[in-house]
Amino acid sequence: MSLVRIKRHKTVPVRVGNVTVGGTAPIAVQSMTNTDTADIQSTTAQIIALANAGSELVRITVDRDEAAAAVPHIRDAVRARGIDVPIIGDFHYIGHKLLADHPDCAEALDKYRINPGNVGFKDKRDPQFSAIIEMALKYGKPVRVGVNWGSLDQELLTHLMDENAKSAEPKDAREVLHETMVQSALLSAARAEQLGLGADRIILSAKVSAVQDLINVYTMLGERSSYALHLGLTEAGMGSKGIAASAAAFGVLLQQGIGDTIRTSLTPEPGGDRTLEVRVSQEILQSMGLRSFAPEVAACPGCGRTTSTVFQELAKDIEDHLRASMPEWRDRYPGVEALNVAVMGCIVNGPGESKHADIGISLPGTGEQPAAPVFIDGKKAMTLRGPHIADEFKALVADYIEQRFGTGESPKAASARDG
Repeated sequence: MSLVRIKRHKTVPVRVGNVTVGGTAPIAVQSMTNTDTADIQSTTAQIIALANAGSELVRITVDRDEAAAAVPHIRDAVRARGIDVPIIGDFHYIGHKLLADHPDCAEALDKYRINPGNVGFKDKRDPQFSAIIEMALKYGKPVRVGVNWGSLDQELLTHLMDENAKSAEPKDAREVLHETMVQSALLSAARAEQLGLGADRIILSAKVSAVQDLINVYTMLGERSSYALHLGLTEAGMGSKGIAASAAAFGVLLQQGIGDTIRTSLTPEPGGDRTLEVRVSQEILQSMGLRSFAPEVAACPGCGRTTSTVFQELAKDIEDHLRASMPEWRDRYPGVEALNVAVMGCIVNGPGESKHADIGISLPGTGEQPAAPVFIDGKKAMTLRGPHIADEFKALVADYIEQRFGTGESPKAASARDG
């Protein structure tokens, strides 16, 4: 799959651990744990699972002394497993106190997240915000100023609402809400810069839960600043609803070049897999042609010509196997994420789609001959028959990956070189 070049809004790059966010760096995938951070074992396990799934930054809640005290132990346990994913601390209400009381936590985290709506109230807001920025300066950490419309700065909102009411042409209340979010982020970033934190250590976010609101707010941020931007719908929802909403919002913004890192905030099913949010973020970026994370498996949706479930089962088996293998394959087979596999269910589009893929199979549909042509690098390579077509094709995919990515040269290129 060839990547698409979209002109990105020019943002200042920010180094977060071993990951660069913004500038010309690839759009990074972020996730967040839902474990009790004070539970070192479960939080460590979930960070590792998220990182192995492909999350390039992982955020954890730091909400009380026990959680702050656990952070350096979590960091050490994750690093001991060979995982170097940046770990971000999410602070609300008492972040200034936790960072001051737990210097090992302040040092262990790769980034701090501050919510200007609850960092402090009235006369405590600026001192407590400033205290966190001072800790970031002391330990050389970047900061995300993360505005959320569920915990918006009420003083700023009231002020802007009052100003709007006096205006000759008052704006809609929702427009004022959008302006409040943008101003809250920009004013907080400006204050951080006044305290000495450079723009190369500031990331902004302004999260809402409605698609059109998110698009409007981030369009304004993109027009009015050059800070790196973290995209995310807050409370996106569960299952297909959350996936559809996130894809719709991110798709519009990313196509406009807005966004440097994303998180798909899905509500997990009871007992569900937290890594799903990582996979969805990756698939949004990959489907737009912005990044490649895992080999693509093209499969037809099925119709009356494809009453057999063989192609469905094979497509799922291949996709699950490829994705599960990626943690190992990233180092073993550089470039394998660009692989395209086609698993088609009948003769109508099967051969054509298979020719477009690196390796593809067209399985027999209803009433067709029990034969499955296999295409490799656009050419028919063989025809599989019999009861073991699925297993034989999976073996062919494994061989293709070893030949092409294990040597860094495609079979087609090797054939041309050898004459």
